Amino acid sequence: MRCPYCGADNSQVKESRPTEEGAAIRRRRACTVCGGRFTTFERVQLRELTVVKRSGKREPFDRDKLARSIQIATRKRCIDEEVIERMISGLVRQLEATGESEVTAAEIGDRVMDALKGIDDVAYVRFASVYRNFSEARDFEAFVTELAHSVGQVRGPAEAAAADDAEDAAE
Repeated sequence: MRCPYCGADNSQVKESRPTEEGAAIRRRRACTVCGGRFTTFERVQLRELTVVKRSGKREPFDRDKLARSIQIATRKRCIDEEVIERMISGLVRQLEATGESEVTAAEIGDRVMDALKGIDDVAYVRFASVYRNFSEARDFEAFVTELAHSVGQVRGPAEAAAADDAEDAAE
């Protein structure tokens, strides 16, 4: 394994342990040249996936690219790293299990949004803003309003007035 610090080809495994419920092996390594320490993961890959972009361009599926986009969406949120890693592994397994060698970028984006919606609403909105290419503040507003309606958090004027009347009567 090449050292990410100095580029040397020699590294020594210091510790190995299973992670993600046995779906991966986490290895702590030390570079024999510079002494730098780093972590690698070994996972089963069922098939080679190709991503078909909106433009029609095809490129190999990159798990790290998926992880980076999810990390950006979840940055500064109180979400356990293990939860994020399990979500990413689950998404990759779902894509591999489809039996198709090609998957559209839109399908990946939809699956990520579904997964984030179940974990954190803010991360969900952050990811959606890039994935759906929001260009104005009203795009955010419409999306958040739609999200709030889907979870029953937004009340129309009539419901808000009725709730206020109920609160006044209770006092």
